[in-house]
Amino acid sequence: MAGPRQFRLDELIRDGLRARNDPRQVVADPEARYFGVKLAERTLLPGEGASIADTTFEAWLNQGLVQAH
Repeated sequence: MAGPRQFRLDELIRDGLRARNDPRQVVADPEARYFGVKLAERTLLPGEGASIADTTFEAWLNQGLVQAH
């Protein structure tokens, strides 16, 4: 399952923080590990045959923010 657009993990976190008016800065570390594993640039992208949803991360995030208030 994946959304309709690709983005980097640091962008995802940045957008999530911004939506919550969180001023923390996100700094990408290309040597950082993800659950102990060093990821390649395209590791977390959906594979062939994956279901691609119409909902964008932004729409999903905004829906959650509306429900939270």
